Amino acid sequence: MSRTTTHTTEATSRTPRPRHRPPTRHDIRRPGGAPPRKPSVRGRADAPPNATGNADTAPTAPETAVPPVRPTDLFADRLLAVLSGQRPVHWMLRHTAGRAYDDLARLAERRPLRTRGSRPVVHDIGYYVPSEGALEVFARIAAGDQLRALAFRLERGRDLRWRCTAVETGPRR
Repeated sequence: MSRTTTHTTEATSRTPRPRHRPPTRHDIRRPGGAPPRKPSVRGRADAPPNATGNADTAPTAPETAVPPVRPTDLFADRLLAVLSGQRPVHWMLRHTAGRAYDDLARLAERRPLRTRGSRPVVHDIGYYVPSEGALEVFARIAAGDQLRALAFRLERGRDLRWRCTAVETGPRR
């Protein structure tokens, strides 16, 4: 009887590997063969000669950090996508307020920024701040050798989100 008990104990201690999982990797080397990165600890003497800063100041964000996207850039890209036919008009529904959605729908029917050949891109953006919480933005849209105009107004709501309240495009030739 003790022999049977021992046999059952061995069977329960070894759990079979589930059949739906791949086998466990036993190789300790990393894929690609590159050694793990170790942070470098350098003193002031090892710092590059063009490095500026005071040792007493707090460290800043790394140089590779991406700056936050401005609402002017974000809305210019969104409006360009809709007005060139790359996105449907309802994509901007929650990003507009007032009559801007109706104006945008009317403009999008004509697809004023649509081009043949190269895809249109935002070439340049400028803005004017008429009052706190409002931006009047103009953008130059480039497609190939053509430049077109896009103007829109952004207003910040009570929920601190920017919404487009007016949109216009320059006349087509």
